[in-house]
Amino acid sequence: MNLPKKAREAQNGSYSPYSKFRVGAALLTEEGEVILGANVENASYGLTCCAERNAFFKAVNEGKRKFKAIAVVGDMDGFCTPCGACRQVMDEFCGKDCEIVLINSKDELKILKMNDLLPFSFNGEHLV
Repeated sequence: MNLPKKAREAQNGSYSPYSKFRVGAALLTEEGEVILGANVENASYGLTCCAERNAFFKAVNEGKRKFKAIAVVGDMDGFCTPCGACRQVMDEFCGKDCEIVLINSKDELKILKMNDLLPFSFNGEHLV
């Protein structure tokens, strides 16, 4: 399983006519299935949805609830990290040890844990 390669493949589904910034995500379920997502822009920018959230929403809609890792790639030399909204959605379904694999345009990798991205998260435990 090459999760970074799958994330690159997911970029092909990007709808980014305004920014021209394609982002792809490949989400690995606990069962070993890979769910792809790409960013989808809208002329009303606030209605745009990131690749990571698209992958999670697609997976959840298909009944998946537990994930091992997600790979995220953008068209940039630096690493394309998930935005705050994506981090919050990821925290809903990922444990603190879930791997976040970031890939830059040179195919270099940076691997983090969910806890690195959102160490003091607000989650369902706060609502009990």
